[in-house]
Amino acid sequence: MKFDSGFIAAAMVLVGVLAQDLDSTPTSKPIAGNYTGALRPQIHFSPPQKFMNDPNGMFVGEDGVWHLYYQYNPTDIVAGNQAWGHATSRDLYHWENQPIAIAGEDSSHNIFSGSAVIDVNNTSGFFPNQTNGVVAIYTLNTKEEQTQEIAWSLDGGYTFTKYSDNPVISINSTQFRDPKVIWHAETEKWVMVIAYAQEFVIGIYSSSNLKEWTHESNFTKGGLLGLQYECPNLITIPMDGSDDIMWLLTISINPGAPLGGSITQYFPGAFNGTHFTAVDAAARIADFGKDNYAGQFFYGTPEGQDPISIAWASNWQYSQVVPTGELEGWRSAMSLPRVNRLSNVTRLGYDLISQPYKLSTLYDRPLAQEDSGENKTVLVDYSDQESGTVYFQMNVTGIPSANVTGTANFTFLSSASGESVSGGFFFGGDTPFWINRGYIRGFDNPFFTDKFSTNNLIKPSGEWSMEGVIDRSILEVFLDDGAFSATNTFFPEYKLDTMRIATAGLNEGVKVSVAVWGLKSAWAEQADDNGTVLGNSTSSNSTMNRRSMLLQHML
Repeated sequence: MKFDSGFIAAAMVLVGVLAQDLDSTPTSKPIAGNYTGALRPQIHFSPPQKFMNDPNGMFVGEDGVWHLYYQYNPTDIVAGNQAWGHATSRDLYHWENQPIAIAGEDSSHNIFSGSAVIDVNNTSGFFPNQTNGVVAIYTLNTKEEQTQEIAWSLDGGYTFTKYSDNPVISINSTQFRDPKVIWHAETEKWVMVIAYAQEFVIGIYSSSNLKEWTHESNFTKGGLLGLQYECPNLITIPMDGSDDIMWLLTISINPGAPLGGSITQYFPGAFNGTHFTAVDAAARIADFGKDNYAGQFFYGTPEGQDPISIAWASNWQYSQVVPTGELEGWRSAMSLPRVNRLSNVTRLGYDLISQPYKLSTLYDRPLAQEDSGENKTVLVDYSDQESGTVYFQMNVTGIPSANVTGTANFTFLSSASGESVSGGFFFGGDTPFWINRGYIRGFDNPFFTDKFSTNNLIKPSGEWSMEGVIDRSILEVFLDDGAFSATNTFFPEYKLDTMRIATAGLNEGVKVSVAVWGLKSAWAEQADDNGTVLGNSTSSNSTMNRRSMLLQHML
């Protein structure tokens, strides 16, 4: 494998950061990380170093701070020694790394996936004089069993105390995990969905106090089975263009996805507090790429706002061998934060509409703008875009209802090596859209599928749209305002620095507009002169102060 000077310089800078002693799980202060690596995403969250997988416990507090916890091994670049890493943000892009939030007593006690809620009414009894107490619900994984435990936080989710009477649920199973808890206002109870992983069952439990749980029902063998169920979610979700509210159950499967490895599927339906009923038996896939798994929705999203999710942007088939580990000391990133709603306007029935959350806050400078016209080609040299991160958008209007012809496509290219990532759409026939990461040479693995496609029906209005973000080593594409989306990672030997976006062969009268923007790095402002991001370096003192004030208030 060849590396350009950017890769070598970044690797040398990383040496000082990676020299930290991580023989045991560090919890007293944030772990430092270097975010200047040539493969390091600049607006997708990634851990300061070592290995990360599923998002956990995501919530937004009354102070407007978004909390992202995640499965984290701070001691190695592969999974193991799982704890809850933690980062906070006010805009879902500029993240501040916090100390590890929840860790096991030793390496045989792993803190697996789960969720977090704000116990506004103090149903748990942990918070007699506050309305912002946070309770985390997670799976404790040991060699003997997977049990469900809770931990409580007085300081808004920065530090946790494990409940003395854990576990709160134990069924003597090694395949029982990933609790997602919500408040169900109609029954005034907490509701949990949880995976009986290898039985292909999602259990539904209820509780009045987060400590004592009653099994209510099961959702069994729905959609794609794969080899096991994981990471369920249950939320209310609005219908596009309507005041109606529906329920959405998501289930991740791994392995056994149609493209191999891991994927997430979803089920629109109804929920009465104890039983979930899907609208039909269809299997609906949330993302047609290969690197979008275990997505979780934020708890506490303000009323009237569409639910917001983040997923793990990798796949278990190769996540532990991708080259970022050996080259830069970290593995895995999260997807962009996505705004979600349901739609039911095509013959396909219900679709999960997912769009990137408020990217305009990251706009740096316009790289290309073509407001109207017919067939066209736009070339963009973004080699001087320091972040290496680009947003692109194409809108096509005036598409006829019959005898449609033409194509739209994009290519991101390395001028140094000729490597490329590309995608395109055929307006005629079965209207397929494709993505190809097969011309990237920095990673070779038999499971690293290189081509992807879906079918995107053209709207009756004769409109079609595409938008996307390329962020050094990850590409996300959204079609028709988020009706279809794809997340794919890639690992070039040399950085990509040129874009070509074009249409050809369109029917007469079809109009095309194109916009390309450079995006700012979300990490650069936090970096020191060596590119190292220290995280919340005052966290120990500030956390102690928060807890002291809260304890005084309680007394």
